[in-house]
Amino acid sequence: MKKVIAIDGPSGAGKSTIAKAVAKELNFYYLDSGSLYRTVALYFLKKLSPKVDFTLIPDEQLRKELINLDIRYEDGIVFLFSEDVSLLIRDPEVGIVTSQLSAKKIIREFLLPIQREFAKKYNTVAEGRDMTTVVFPDAWKKFYLDASFQVRAKRRYEQLLNLGKKMTFDEVLNEITERDERDATREEAPIILANDAFYIDTSELSVEDVISIILKKVAESD
Repeated sequence: MKKVIAIDGPSGAGKSTIAKAVAKELNFYYLDSGSLYRTVALYFLKKLSPKVDFTLIPDEQLRKELINLDIRYEDGIVFLFSEDVSLLIRDPEVGIVTSQLSAKKIIREFLLPIQREFAKKYNTVAEGRDMTTVVFPDAWKKFYLDASFQVRAKRRYEQLLNLGKKMTFDEVLNEITERDERDATREEAPIILANDAFYIDTSELSVEDVISIILKKVAESD
């Protein structure tokens, strides 16, 4: 495996923006694990009704679908059966289903080798919710980005507006609250702060500040 910088943290903590910038600065590849989970969710949304409770789908049914599911990831761009779905997966509805499906062990086991194979080929900055604890427990460098609830909700709201998604701030607040609860309490790979991860509260920091802190820590000898 090449060098891996693993970054975890809750939604709205700034992981994607920071990870992309750090990868660019270090000439590493960027791995957005969330986009892989969102692509699986998009696939099942297309196959089934959005009204389905995805947490109740039997593992056997999921397994039959996953056998034929073709997902390919290329440095920030994710393909579903050769279609670039990088924008489609950002729909709020996809996010809700993602949170439901990502709690399932069978989904996480399906995506685990895809992520690890990527890091075997390239020096990688990987961001998600279990990068430091499950996917890359032996990562070269580990970070956990956090921020206050209000700051994270505001960032998420502005991100959706920039993508042309119509959601109220209260709806985003509810989405963040529900996602935090599911991520923290799920049985399979709950989001936690790894003992050896460097914690950064980004609430009062600029993007440039956070990047600088990470680059400085990366430059330190092991």
